[in-house]
Amino acid sequence: MLEWLLVPLAYLTGSVSSAIIVCRMMGLADPRENGSGNPGATNVMRIGGKKAAAITLAGDALKGLIPVVLAKMVGVDSLVLSFVVFAAFLGHLYPLFFDFKGGKGVATSLGVTLGVAWSLGLAVAATWFVVYKVSKISSLSALVAATVAPLYVWLIVGDSNLIVVFALISLMLLWRHKSNIQRLLAGEES
Repeated sequence: MLEWLLVPLAYLTGSVSSAIIVCRMMGLADPRENGSGNPGATNVMRIGGKKAAAITLAGDALKGLIPVVLAKMVGVDSLVLSFVVFAAFLGHLYPLFFDFKGGKGVATSLGVTLGVAWSLGLAVAATWFVVYKVSKISSLSALVAATVAPLYVWLIVGDSNLIVVFALISLMLLWRHKSNIQRLLAGEES
């Protein structure tokens, strides 16, 4: 029963906004009020450059990775692990500490995939990288990687609970990127 406490812990960990913390620590503008208004690594790069974006990206990935690795170390079953994965991701999208207004979830979703299985995370990251090399569009790369992630979970991990959770995460990532999708369809996304 104590293993279920890892679920709210994962949500609280996900609720820590790397973008806001990095911007405050580096004396940069609040990412929620500048650039695209999204507290994520891409917007932090617009506001503060590559170094600030890299730190934000690492922080967002780690807050997905750490709770999942901890849950696996404790030896939770796949149902609890699935809830931990989802809670960390959900915390990033709807952070308790920042008025439930979070980022789009790309880096945190990468962190949870790496936590579930390194090979899974590497497959998703490789997909993002290949699409980005061809298109030079970060949002398109994220959308393609999110779309194929449940397939990779099925092929690499094969756990039905995790397949369902990653399908839900993919749908939420697509939803959070709806404005990007509209710009892609209009040929206006860069």
